Amino acid sequence: MSDLRSSIETAESGRRRWPWITGASVLAVLLVAGIGFAVTRGGEAGAAAGDSGAPVRGGTLQFALIDYQRSPDIHWGTNYAESLIGNNVTDKLTWQDPRTGEITPWLAEKWEYNIDLTEYTFHLRRDVTFSDGTPFDAAAVKANFDQYVHGDEKLGINPNGAVLLPGYVETATPDAYTAVVKFEKPLASFLQASSFTANAQPGFLSLNTLELSAEQRTDPTKIIGTGPFVYESWEEQVKTVLVKRPGYHWAPPAIGHTGEAYLDRIVFNTIPEASVRTGSLASGTVDATLDVGTTDEKPLADQGFTIISRGVSGTAIYFNFNSQLFPTNDIAVRKAIQLGWDRTAVEKTVLTGSYRIATSVLADSVQGYADYSNSVLKYDPAAAEKLLDDAGWVEGTDGIRAKDGKRLQLKLLGINNLVVNKPAYESVQQDLQKIGIDLQLTVVPIPDYAAQIAKAETDWNITAANRSRNDPAALNLVYAPTLGNSSYLAEGKSTGIDIAEVSDTLAKLETTLDKTRRDAYTKAAQDLLLEKYALVNPIYNPSQVIAHSPKVHGIIFDAQSRNHFVDAWKTK
Repeated sequence: MSDLRSSIETAESGRRRWPWITGASVLAVLLVAGIGFAVTRGGEAGAAAGDSGAPVRGGTLQFALIDYQRSPDIHWGTNYAESLIGNNVTDKLTWQDPRTGEITPWLAEKWEYNIDLTEYTFHLRRDVTFSDGTPFDAAAVKANFDQYVHGDEKLGINPNGAVLLPGYVETATPDAYTAVVKFEKPLASFLQASSFTANAQPGFLSLNTLELSAEQRTDPTKIIGTGPFVYESWEEQVKTVLVKRPGYHWAPPAIGHTGEAYLDRIVFNTIPEASVRTGSLASGTVDATLDVGTTDEKPLADQGFTIISRGVSGTAIYFNFNSQLFPTNDIAVRKAIQLGWDRTAVEKTVLTGSYRIATSVLADSVQGYADYSNSVLKYDPAAAEKLLDDAGWVEGTDGIRAKDGKRLQLKLLGINNLVVNKPAYESVQQDLQKIGIDLQLTVVPIPDYAAQIAKAETDWNITAANRSRNDPAALNLVYAPTLGNSSYLAEGKSTGIDIAEVSDTLAKLETTLDKTRRDAYTKAAQDLLLEKYALVNPIYNPSQVIAHSPKVHGIIFDAQSRNHFVDAWKTK
């Protein structure tokens, strides 16, 4: 990722300025200088349509997903289907380059922030409208952020953005196209948050939509955004249909698309069974499918389908340990699990080239990532067994260890939304059994996971998931005691964990945009989570894998590996 602070100037006002003049002019300057924007595209985005190579307008894209959209409300959605669809109905203030992590213009043409990182001023485009014809302006930014962070109890709207934007105070509107977003403490990650495209995202909704209750927002035609597509219909657990927004002309300059979307319509079909998704693609019922099974990648490629993928920036798929619940309240158990399974076996028997084994809690695409594959995240069953021996865990007649009459049995709660999850967990399970640990797996759909996670503090030793966010502050969202607290750190309970140390170490991630300092803080956070307290056991780096017809072009993966279809088109 790029160093934001190294690219700013100190103005006489004491503010720090990001040197974007306008989207179009800066793009021209950088291209002349030989510095291109990298956009991860699916297929051959510039491939020929006939002999001309020009994109074709019109047509319907039939797209298959494992998940379904539980509500059309953009701010509420927390699964991949919901964030993917939401990204094509709404826009963000900024765009994050998926290769470099650079924050570039979108609905905001330029911005500046104060030296304390508590105040961010965005200067908005003046030609953007919601699909109901109302203007996108500073008042809309304020209304969206206020409701996104604080919710609205009388409307049944939850404070969905409170975790992403901690310490949000207000958005001031000094004029119609200037929005000043204020925080009570430094929030270095806010620039990245202004481009965030994953779960419970801050896509902008019209003032008319914000006045609606949660129940009223189940009518997709009332969900009004500024994006390149608008809702036509929504059938829960069946499909969502989007149609092109006429007059759209403000795609992120970095992606190089001008004007309206090429496609007339996108149909997102919910197809939970992998074989049915693959069969639908092979038969031509769908044009593209996400969630391609690992065993299907090569056969589909051999049949002439295009396979595209991007690793998900953020955390790895992890086992988060409950530090308060027996037996994961024992650090020897946690460290033994980190050392006790063969990552090479998972790579060879479960993963394809689209995925990578985890070498930290952060994906290697995130600024500040460090490699722990030669220390706590290596396969060393002898060291794992010694840790357990020294801690008093004695092997029983069935091969499972016990201590003080209690078996070394752990309950894991996981999600089956990624095709690799369950087989990867089963490989870990088999290896841990060899060193005397009985890992019990419960891997379920997202709705069932969401119901169980509410009881995780008392019922589950391990929660397995990941967090998409191309910024090291993803660690705060998961582990900070006042935010995610996935390890269930609790004052007054004897766990050998200094909660203040964890809080302070993670908090430093929000205090600077200087690359050297922020990298050091990110390394310290990883050291704490992985080495000192062993609160997490990373498994693999997830990837979003799409197979599509050779007639499909221009599907874009963004920095959170969500897909955008403004530049997508089909050969007739």
